[in-house]
Amino acid sequence: MFKGKGRKNRRSGERITFYVHPLFLLFGVFFLIRRELFLFLTYTVVAVIHEFGHAAYAARIGCRLNRIVLMPCGAVVTGDIEGISLSDEIKLALAGPFVNAVCAVAFIALWWLFPDTYPYTDTAAFASAALAAVNLLPAHPLDGGRILYCIAAKKKGEPFARRLMLVCSGIIAAGLVALFICSVFVRVNFTILFFALFIVCGMFGGKDCRYTRIRYSVADDLKRGMEIKKVALRADCTVKKALSYLERGKYLEITVFDGEGEYLCELTQSEFCSILDRADIYRPLSDYLDAF
Repeated sequence: MFKGKGRKNRRSGERITFYVHPLFLLFGVFFLIRRELFLFLTYTVVAVIHEFGHAAYAARIGCRLNRIVLMPCGAVVTGDIEGISLSDEIKLALAGPFVNAVCAVAFIALWWLFPDTYPYTDTAAFASAALAAVNLLPAHPLDGGRILYCIAAKKKGEPFARRLMLVCSGIIAAGLVALFICSVFVRVNFTILFFALFIVCGMFGGKDCRYTRIRYSVADDLKRGMEIKKVALRADCTVKKALSYLERGKYLEITVFDGEGEYLCELTQSEFCSILDRADIYRPLSDYLDAF
């Protein structure tokens, strides 16, 4: 993969890095030769929006978008999600297809309100709906594969989940190859073959860990001035719940009370983020208040 230019992440002080897989460029040349470059670019933009859907949910559970990898059949965001629950991992997987589905519905609604926009948005609507549906296929590294893996792991354990994913991914890859062979006799569709290869490569990859913990820095925002956001929480509130109150452009102050409503302490945003660095986000705040 080639390392692209990074964009400064104001919340973390680190860079969002873009990588381009060599096959992505070949895929683009293939569509250019076929005079379908607009279609290729549309699907690429929709795929990136899909990955930012994952990132939006990840930010709610203390994880950060690390890098985007442009692949022949879409895009992938990478990083580390070690320590999040299987339930949150399922929600994380559903976030991408959900965003695509919302975009597809929004484009269709736009046609009803402004029919003249149809020639300009029909491709984007179809691409959004198709990407949402395809990503729910139960094959690794697709989101449907992640969901199936997590459900199987919850019920039967991770060894069983890994075996199940290999079987399901193999069946789907074989089906795609068969579909490509059938297309040879009608109209050759190399996209199906590329997608089959994408599934085959994903079958033998490791666990798809996509996000790193957020590292908050408000130094630049404080220079411009920030509104203070005050929140009152009980000490048995989870770190994950408290994290949901963090908001870009506002400085969080958390007043903590015990179960009887008695005042315990006040946490500044900096103090809360120091807890976040070492906390299990599913544990209550009370487990980390000794220093305060």
